Amino acid sequence: MSAATTRRVLAAVAIGAIVAAIATIFLTGGFKKDKDLSVHPAGDAAAATGAVAGEAFGSAAQGDCLTWKNPDASDLGKVDCKEPHLFEVASEVDLSKYPGAEFGPGSKFPGVLRFSELRDEHCAPAVNDYLGAKFDPNGKFDIGLINPGEAGWAAGERTLRCGLQFSGTTGALMPIVGTVVSQDQSKVWDPGTCIGINQNIPSDPVECSQQHAFEVVGTIDLAQQFPGGPPSSDDQDKFIEGECTKQSDAYLGSPDALRNKTLTLFWDNLDASSWLAGSRRINCSVGKEVDAGGFAPIVNSAKGDILINGQPPVPPPAIPNGRSMPAPLPGAAPAPVPPPDPGAPVVPAPPG
Repeated sequence: MSAATTRRVLAAVAIGAIVAAIATIFLTGGFKKDKDLSVHPAGDAAAATGAVAGEAFGSAAQGDCLTWKNPDASDLGKVDCKEPHLFEVASEVDLSKYPGAEFGPGSKFPGVLRFSELRDEHCAPAVNDYLGAKFDPNGKFDIGLINPGEAGWAAGERTLRCGLQFSGTTGALMPIVGTVVSQDQSKVWDPGTCIGINQNIPSDPVECSQQHAFEVVGTIDLAQQFPGGPPSSDDQDKFIEGECTKQSDAYLGSPDALRNKTLTLFWDNLDASSWLAGSRRINCSVGKEVDAGGFAPIVNSAKGDILINGQPPVPPPAIPNGRSMPAPLPGAAPAPVPPPDPGAPVVPAPPG
C-alpha cells in the first residue's frame, strides 16, 4: 500500500473518530435524592455547583481527572491522574451567566447537536488555552464536554465541564494514564496491538484472535531524525520505509514473512499541525489491502499462522535468482526491429 493510499485509509478512521466524538457525556444518573437537588443562584461563582450532579462533578477544576464505570456516569469520581481515567478537566463553563432564555430557568434540556455546538464554541478554545496552543487535532485525544444531565438541568444546574478524552471509532471512551499536558499526543498503539475491523474500515483494538484490519509491529520516534520544523511527507517516507522494514522483519521473525503471508507494510505521516503540537511518533503496521479500499479481515497474529478472509494465505512464487526480465504488459506490441545499417559488413550465412 502506498503512503498516499494509507493516509486516505487512516483519514477515514479519523472521520469516524470525529463522528463518535460528537456525542457528549450525559450525567443522567445520580440525582435520586430530593435533598441533593439544590440550585446555586445564577452568576454566583462561589456557590456550590456539585449539589445536583454530585461532589466530584461540582468541585472538578482545571487539571482534575475524572472516571466512572456506569454507562450513565452516575458514579463519576475524581482520581489521581496517574491512574487510568476517562476525562481530564480543562475548564468550567457556567451557562447561567449567559443572557437570554435558552439557558434560563425552566429552559428545555439541549439535545446532542446543541451540546456539540457548545463544545465547539466553548471547549475547543478552552482546551487550546489549557494545553498552551499544543492540541493535536489529529492525535490521540478528543475535546469533550460533560453536562449535568436532564435531571440536573431540570433542577437548574447549568454548569458544564470542558476537557480531554480518548474516544474510539465506535464512540467508546478508552482510559488515559497521566495528564495530557505532560505527554506526546501521537495516536500510536503498542506493538502487538491488533485493530478491529468494521466493513473493511479499522475500528478499535481487539484480541488478535478476533477479526482485525491490521497489527502494529513497531513505533518510530521521528524526533532524532528531524530535530527541526515539520518534515515533508516525502522526507518522512524515505526515512520511515527503512525503519519500518527493520521493525517488521524483527517482529515477524524473518524478512520473507511479510511477503509469504501476502501482507503489506504501511504507516502514516505527521502533518504540520500535529508536529507543531509536539507529536513525534508513528506506528508501523501490517495488513491486507483490498481492491475496493480498506482492509481484508485477518484472524490471529501475523507472528504465527493467519487467516485472511477466512483462508490461509498462499505464498507467491519464489523470486528467481539473478536478474529477470519483467513480463510484458498485456497487449503490448513487440519492440520494433531497427533497419539494417547500409555501411555495416555483410556476414554470410553459415553453410547448410
